[in-house]
Amino acid sequence: MVTVLLPGPLRAETGGEGRLAVAAAGTLRAVLDELATTWPRLARRIRDERGDLRRYVNVYVDGEDCRHTGALDTRVPEGAEIQILPSVAGG
Repeated sequence: MVTVLLPGPLRAETGGEGRLAVAAAGTLRAVLDELATTWPRLARRIRDERGDLRRYVNVYVDGEDCRHTGALDTRVPEGAEIQILPSVAGG
């Protein structure tokens, strides 16, 4: 199991849940694939049509930005914590 943490703006896609337990480990891709089976609308907010991470979404595996550790091929060990954060812009 791994834990996926979601901020308020993404919780609408999970019925208000901000902490999801996902029965997958191995790679970030595997976790997101498993997440998509239960919460497909959430998955579309995280990945684009090609399955790549959307450029405005930041994903951290145990505090490390996945874009610097292998993107979707980032290793996700059992018990890991994944944070998914959409970028915030404004002025």
